[in-house]
Amino acid sequence: QVVLEESGGGLVQTGDSLRVSCATSGGSFRDYAMSWFRQAPGKEREFVAYIAWNGITTSYSDAVKGRFSISRDNAKNTMYLQMNSLSPEDTARYYCAASRAQAVAQPSWPVNYGYWGQGTQVTVSS
Repeated sequence: QVVLEESGGGLVQTGDSLRVSCATSGGSFRDYAMSWFRQAPGKEREFVAYIAWNGITTSYSDAVKGRFSISRDNAKNTMYLQMNSLSPEDTARYYCAASRAQAVAQPSWPVNYGYWGQGTQVTVSS
């Protein structure tokens, strides 16, 4: 059983930076493509960023491109999301997701991920 646990969320101000982490256990982390999604109150869950198993292939939503950076440390079984220039529009609960495949053709589709964490709350005040 693969378990994902997010951490690092919190309350920050507009323009601040924050790094959230996703630690995994119970599986072979290096074999999984992974992504970050987020969900704001009253809105659907949306794709944020994707990273393939080798950490080389990444993709981002237009909303965060140029501000957020996804990375992974396969030796530590952990994925990260560095978030810079945060704005109130980034306020959401952030979820990490793992695919059973090393790479995903459509990273923004939640159906491609078999494992999800419980999320960590990020709140950006104006």
